[in-house]
Amino acid sequence: MENNEYRSNMRSVMEDNFSSFRDNFSDNQFWGKLKGFAARAGIKVVYAALLLYYVLKSPGTPVKDRAKIIGALGYFILPLDLLPDAIPVIGFTDDLAALVWGLYSVARNITPEVKAKAAETLHEWFGDFDDAILKGLI
Repeated sequence: MENNEYRSNMRSVMEDNFSSFRDNFSDNQFWGKLKGFAARAGIKVVYAALLLYYVLKSPGTPVKDRAKIIGALGYFILPLDLLPDAIPVIGFTDDLAALVWGLYSVARNITPEVKAKAAETLHEWFGDFDDAILKGLI
């Protein structure tokens, strides 16, 4: 199987899997989980979630991309994960995988304004930190 065909097949499998989590998303659940777990999840996980959330709320985001974001964020806020969030260090690995998949699926919609809004929220929650740690995510 050629590399492009493999990627296309994997993308389809991921979209099908995450679409089942769309019903778990709501603004209140998202903010509740994110604020409650921000310190334990870490800056990168929180940044990924914020980027997706702000892209979701951007008026120019296509409906298909909104559906992908809602699926990824729905998995993120789902209380029962493949790896429970309570497990130190690895508990947010599956959440981060869902968020990263979402980010790369809708990367063309991540504008400088979205990045700035996400970074601003991070600084409100985490205080001063070197923004360079955010550069590698997307």
